[in-house]
Amino acid sequence: MASSGRKIGVLVMSYGTPQSMDQIEAYYTHIRHGRKPTPEQLQNLVERYETVVGGVFPLRENTNKQVSGLQDELGRQGGDAEFVCYQGMKHAAPFIEDGVRAMAQDGIREAVGIVLAPHYSHMSVGDYIKRAEETAAEAGVQMRFVREYHLHPKLISALVNRVNAALKKFAEAERSGVKVIFTAHSLPERILQTGDPYVDQLMATSKAIAERCGLANWQFGWQSAGRTPEPWLGPDILDVLRTIRQEEGVRSALICPIGFVSDHLEVLYDVDVEAKKLAAELGMHLERTESLNTDPLYMETLAESVLHEAAALG
Repeated sequence: MASSGRKIGVLVMSYGTPQSMDQIEAYYTHIRHGRKPTPEQLQNLVERYETVVGGVFPLRENTNKQVSGLQDELGRQGGDAEFVCYQGMKHAAPFIEDGVRAMAQDGIREAVGIVLAPHYSHMSVGDYIKRAEETAAEAGVQMRFVREYHLHPKLISALVNRVNAALKKFAEAERSGVKVIFTAHSLPERILQTGDPYVDQLMATSKAIAERCGLANWQFGWQSAGRTPEPWLGPDILDVLRTIRQEEGVRSALICPIGFVSDHLEVLYDVDVEAKKLAAELGMHLERTESLNTDPLYMETLAESVLHEAAALG
């Protein structure tokens, strides 16, 4: 379909990851608000990356492919408007502010922002939006934002498909005893005092998947908590595994990281290395669902969410 001449920017926001091993220190320093990590902290993070990437560094490419997939889907669904995707990351270049300014420099005056995270928290998605809004106001770009899409039917369908596929990794006689554990990135417990919707949205997603899959034996666990003195949401997934093995006698478990949409360190190391190592020590059979990455249903979820907000522009 021919373009109407209307060009709408799409700021695709994500947490960010280094592009190479030599960028890890700068990345970690940015996460720590400008404070350099200790040599021990840096070495620990470097070793985690070395474990999952093995000398190659594909993690940024996962996000790039998602942005490209969204661009293609918007081309199919976008009607006669032209949608142009830009990246904006929280802790790595191009930063959120860079993405907004790039749109403005390209002459774009209206845009939609979306975060590659389905669940809203003031500390996560809310912070991304705040940074984009402030820069958009300075740059003269009118922006609307997708604030959450945790119950989008196509997102739920994509996750249901992954749970059903992963359950087939267990022997048929084993499946009735599989405990499904939904996980997401932990946040500081103080969000509970502010009416933050993060926990409720994660529970809603988990229940929707469980109902569609007919799961009776499931629970929620948290992972990847920050290493700070304040308490973070729990129980941690490692504690969950210990508890269900020791107190419930569970021998088979499936982790479904619904709070993560692609293969990054929190999945490839925290689940595939740490959790699986502990499971082996406990004598458990542990599997996880595949990440969404560029699943067509996820690309359609993002595109439809963007188009919904774009319809309210102008």
